[in-house]
Amino acid sequence: MTKSLKNLWARFLFQDRGILPTKRLMLIFLLLSLVLLIGTIFGIPWGFVITVDVAVLLVSLADLLFSPRKSELSFKRTISAEMERGIAYTVKLEVNNSSRHATVYRLMDGTPQSFDAPFPVTGAIEERSTAAILYETVALVRGEYDINKLFFRYKSTLGLWEKQTTVGMADSVKVIPDLTETKQYLENAQKYLVHEGLKIRKHRSGVGDFAKIRSYVVGDDPRKINWRQTAKLQEVMTNDYEPEHGKYITILIDCGRMMGAELSKGNRLEKVLEAAMTVTAAALQKGDYVSVLAFSREIQVFVPPAKGMAHLQTILQAIYNLKVDAAESNYAAVLRYLEMVQKKRSLLLLFSEVRSFLHEENALAYLKRLRQRHLFFMVGIEDQTLLRSIKEEPTDVQSAMLKSIAQQQMLFKKREKTKWESQGLVMIEAREEKLAVTAVSYYIEIMNQNLL
Repeated sequence: MTKSLKNLWARFLFQDRGILPTKRLMLIFLLLSLVLLIGTIFGIPWGFVITVDVAVLLVSLADLLFSPRKSELSFKRTISAEMERGIAYTVKLEVNNSSRHATVYRLMDGTPQSFDAPFPVTGAIEERSTAAILYETVALVRGEYDINKLFFRYKSTLGLWEKQTTVGMADSVKVIPDLTETKQYLENAQKYLVHEGLKIRKHRSGVGDFAKIRSYVVGDDPRKINWRQTAKLQEVMTNDYEPEHGKYITILIDCGRMMGAELSKGNRLEKVLEAAMTVTAAALQKGDYVSVLAFSREIQVFVPPAKGMAHLQTILQAIYNLKVDAAESNYAAVLRYLEMVQKKRSLLLLFSEVRSFLHEENALAYLKRLRQRHLFFMVGIEDQTLLRSIKEEPTDVQSAMLKSIAQQQMLFKKREKTKWESQGLVMIEAREEKLAVTAVSYYIEIMNQNLL
């Protein structure tokens, strides 16, 4: 295909500049040609037919004079710099028509194919006025995208010819994980967890970091009286404690091949990122240090530990563009790396696929060493396909074999989990919609029991 043909084809695909005949003009031209063609049967010469068609075509070009020139149109786009995956956002386009002609338009914005939007958007703009055009779009895939073009078609009120222009408008959009559950936790942590039967308990009396010695007041625990200071000052004094701060939480995110398995909404990695951000928000809000390590065959991202809610944005910007790797995860390598970089005792919270992890005998040796210093916990997503196969009633030989294999896989998983948990390595699986709640609940339970 030659360059000129490619340009012509792009023009019809809403991707180039130029003018195009509208359906109205084509219909008029078709009906006129059909009438003239019938007239040739009754003796109308072919020269007259061709002359009339050409004359009508030339006269129709006058319609272009009643639509704005391209230089009389200006455009402005307003779009959020960050969009959460799966959440609808409104994009605003301002089109200024400085000409003395009203126009009817169709437009397509240059959003990526992974953005769901109701294109083409249609409407009308009056002469010497500015129109605010709104449309909603949903980003379905995380990442960073550039939106550089706007494709705009417009015509006069007669609607015989349509002008098309491509406008250069540079905007950059980051599509981050869905933070709905994270926001819900930050708004009301207790309400978020109460349906799990878990309470965020108050700090136990006399447990925590020593803060100061103060005068005893009615209602204080007598067991906290500091008798040495009482005898010295001849006044009853008591020790004051504050909750312990500065625990270390290390969140491990598996980006290996098995994390690409599709769920009802997104894949496993999408749900893991949402749950990881919720746990991060919970830990930072309590004053703990949080680090994040994402891996597959190699280390992809490592965010050193820090505290404070500002660190939440640091972690988000580091992991928002994580992708599923086609390779198998190397658990032994990541645990060896973790042993070098994380010297302080911490809670190791691993988000991964339990069944794949159980086949890693080499990882068990590293975890036994890490267990001497750190507290390990693994959260996975239940395999609903496996559970359905186990519950399904067999109707033929094939379904009976599938049920038998599924039961065998479940027995293997239970046996291996028991072996690992006997070493103090806790593993649980949760439904995809309960993953964040389960992870945060366990974190709160660890904090309440002072296991760190």
